[in-house]
Amino acid sequence: MKRIFAIILLFAALTGFKTVNVRRISGVVYDSKDSLPVSGVTVRLEGTATGTQTDAKGRYSINLPEGKGTLTFSFIGYVSQTIKPDKSDKLNVYLVRSLASLNEVVVVGYGMQKKVNVTGSVSSVSDVRLSEPPAINNRLSGRVAGVVATSNSKRQITSNADAAGYGLVAPAPADPQDESYKSITENGFKNPESEPLSTFSVDVDAASYSNVRRFINGGQLPPYDAVRIEEMINYFNYNLSGPSNNDPVAIHTELSAAPWNTKHRLVRIGLKAKTIPAGNLPASNLVFLIDVSGSMNMPNKLPLVQSSLKMLVNQLRAKDRVAIVVYAGAAGEVLASTPGDQKETINNAIDNLSAGGSTAGGEGIRLAYKIAEKNFMKQGNNRVILATDGDFNVGASGDDDMEKLIERERESGVSLSVFGFGMGNYKDSKMEVLADKGNGNYAYIDNITEARKTLVSEFGGTLFTVAKDVKLQIEFNPAKVQAYRLLGYENRVLAKEDFNNDKKDAGDMGSGHTVTAFYEIVPVGVKDDYSQSVDPLKYQKAAKANYSSAADEMMTIKFRYKEPASMKSKLSQVVVKDNPVPLNATSADFRFAASVAEIGMLLRDSQFKQNASYGQAIRMARAAKGDDNEGYRAEFIKLAESARLLAKTGAEESK
Repeated sequence: MKRIFAIILLFAALTGFKTVNVRRISGVVYDSKDSLPVSGVTVRLEGTATGTQTDAKGRYSINLPEGKGTLTFSFIGYVSQTIKPDKSDKLNVYLVRSLASLNEVVVVGYGMQKKVNVTGSVSSVSDVRLSEPPAINNRLSGRVAGVVATSNSKRQITSNADAAGYGLVAPAPADPQDESYKSITENGFKNPESEPLSTFSVDVDAASYSNVRRFINGGQLPPYDAVRIEEMINYFNYNLSGPSNNDPVAIHTELSAAPWNTKHRLVRIGLKAKTIPAGNLPASNLVFLIDVSGSMNMPNKLPLVQSSLKMLVNQLRAKDRVAIVVYAGAAGEVLASTPGDQKETINNAIDNLSAGGSTAGGEGIRLAYKIAEKNFMKQGNNRVILATDGDFNVGASGDDDMEKLIERERESGVSLSVFGFGMGNYKDSKMEVLADKGNGNYAYIDNITEARKTLVSEFGGTLFTVAKDVKLQIEFNPAKVQAYRLLGYENRVLAKEDFNNDKKDAGDMGSGHTVTAFYEIVPVGVKDDYSQSVDPLKYQKAAKANYSSAADEMMTIKFRYKEPASMKSKLSQVVVKDNPVPLNATSADFRFAASVAEIGMLLRDSQFKQNASYGQAIRMARAAKGDDNEGYRAEFIKLAESARLLAKTGAEESK
């Protein structure tokens, strides 16, 4: 009888509770003008802290209590929409553009605020110039919204909720003056009679693009020196065929008119590395070197590092091995080298990390190399993967000190890849140097979608080298070329003698990677401000030019590389004829990459931008979007449109 009574009471108790049903609402956010997806839109459940963002294809998904709740959709440059979903679990939204809403926003510290709320706290509204430390040299004037707020107004807007409340995606960049970027002096036009050779190291980093995206999505134009045009171009994959023989890399070329000056030519050099099937990739000996110092104690730093590295762990096989080293005030090993199929063990070690303390980066790098060398795989991929915001302040911390340390350590055969995280005190200049000298790649991971792109979609190209010390040397024919200019690659330019010097370090290419480089050409006979002359020499008589009979050749491209296990380079070459095709007859890849280069010049306010414009570049990018299966090109178009709005607003504010 007691047992029956207990069952009755239990049944009665259970029936007294009513379960709360939750349904999952998903959909796509589009631009109402062109019906293209909008990435980075904040989707927030009204009256709660629950929220998400749209991915590169404009998709979102969010839990909603059954029969309750409204959703707010907001993004910079658009009118916010608040919608109560109906019975359907699918909700597509079309946002309307609004320049007016952008004009009402100023950037304040880590967030934004309506202009009306800070005009009483500004030191000046017209003709403001932001001061900058000489060491950074970022030419920041006018790159923020044109006002400088006092510390009181900065404290008023510090949270994601505050930023989202004004229709803006969060988080926003901090003051760029607290960030460090290496100064860039743009490549100028050169005369092929006096300088017939152009030599540079091939580079496949793409950190600059995702960092620029972070600034624009936060409502600011990036500092000029944060914009590296070659990295923006090479963020995207291009449809190039791989080598048909045993070579590791194939070379492709295209020649047309330059979109920003149709009297000039634009030459595209495209490289495609061979693709190694995932099952055939060599075993990896990896050391995760993770910055757990106090500066990493932010949601978009250590927590994002942890989520990103766990994505990488999911790609590993039993023959791969992972060790984990952390550093703060000191460095230590938290996981000995462990087989890649022991994912729970590795992920638990990652989950147990926490941030605090100073930053002994040099000590951490030395320990990581030591462990990598201890577990060295002769035929494998030996690599240290550094995850940090680059803020070293204990021990070897200067750029020169770190550079020398990495140059010594790379002789062991262990590469160094650098993944940058965070904002505010982000040290791009340090991380670019480390990856460059460590024979590795450099990526900036601003969100989990970027982590998936870098560590999952492009896993082989990110971590597995198929050609090392890759160099290009182009010889221009003065009979056809009056002047030439390499777009970007300023930090990769080599002396002409370095091309044949196998001891000279250069960039690497990974499995399946593509690399694009552009040269702008001034043809012979074109009147141009960029073709300069000097007075005749007094003590030397100028020899009469004697050009070869190859009158139809514009240039010869020489390509030099080493096999991954070789110390001796191989050489191949391609001739480019002076047979340009109309711009609309070029490949979609040519036109899209050219549009990225044009936007890059505008963001840098390049002295060589000539007739470049946001409108022209955006139209060309839209027409050349192609299949865009991952949505990255559509995302670029949205960024370019936002940059145009920000540039226009900045110009109006500075009046």
